Amino acid sequence: MIKDNKRYYAVIFTSTQTEDIKGYDEIAKQMGVLAKQQNGFISIESARNEIGITVSYWESIEDIKNWKQQTDHLIAQQKGRTDWYNWYKVRICKVEREYEFNS
Repeated sequence: MIKDNKRYYAVIFTSTQTEDIKGYDEIAKQMGVLAKQQNGFISIESARNEIGITVSYWESIEDIKNWKQQTDHLIAQQKGRTDWYNWYKVRICKVEREYEFNS
């Protein structure tokens, strides 16, 4: 992801869900597609077990702010608070370095 030593940002969203998550998967997929259309979007990774973790990567803090205020995303956020999540936490971090192993 880092090209030419350019730094980027990670938004780490961790959550636990309620018992009734009707409609969640559809909206989550829509938000993934919509996020990919936003300026500054780099990529997204997600996993869910007892706790869900979604990490999206962005070129700038301004891009993250714009995504947070995107109209359809605002609606999904509200639905998450009222219907789908017992708890969530958002962390925004600057990625200074990355490396990986791939066999």
